[in-house]
Amino acid sequence: MKQIYAILTLVFTASFVISPALTSPFSGFRADQLPIPQIEPPIQPEGYAFAIWGLIYGWLVVSAVFGMIKRAKDTGWDSARKPLIASLAVGTTWLAVANASAVWATVLIFVMAATAIWSLMRAPKRDIWLFKVPVGIYAGWLTAASFVSLGSTAAGYGIATGALGWAYIGIVGALIVAGPVLLRTAAPAYGLTVIWALIGIIVANGVQTWTVSALAGAGVLTLLALIATMRANGRSVPS
Repeated sequence: MKQIYAILTLVFTASFVISPALTSPFSGFRADQLPIPQIEPPIQPEGYAFAIWGLIYGWLVVSAVFGMIKRAKDTGWDSARKPLIASLAVGTTWLAVANASAVWATVLIFVMAATAIWSLMRAPKRDIWLFKVPVGIYAGWLTAASFVSLGSTAAGYGIATGALGWAYIGIVGALIVAGPVLLRTAAPAYGLTVIWALIGIIVANGVQTWTVSALAGAGVLTLLALIATMRANGRSVPS
């Protein structure tokens, strides 16, 4: 079937969107999941920031339905669909895994992020608003979320440093990934979503943990500068 990748994208988008209704709610790793409980770790954005999942779910559904109806046999779409299918398939199981194991949840969210970024890099040059933008938002949030998961889990096992140290490591790690991806894909939607997560970290920490807020703020300015530079050079696409 020539439209197999379009079908699989629609199926796994649906399973990904439905999965929260089939698992226990997840709002961070429970105290009993880590040897050193992580209650509101400094790497974690303020709760409101997670509302972006509504946008991600909705736009991915629109993309998958449009792709099935209008681009079912499009080879350009298929090239980007393959890694996206992998990301969505892993994502369908993620909430259930996260409620059972912080370590495996961290491993899987990096797999989700890597394959989402791969899909973004292969995004078709047409239908930007219906593929590159929604996948960019999805990949941007996963980039930030993967380092939030890493920071919480590593601090929870007392690896190398504590929660504050892992907040610094997590922010820097996310920026080390996000900068090159933003430059490679010229996708402002990706960069703006990472910025959304960083602002959530600033709000969560405020002046109480001002060093984390300052580092996240520096990250926001860095990504904004990259986006502005791309726009000035005519490389960016609408976000």
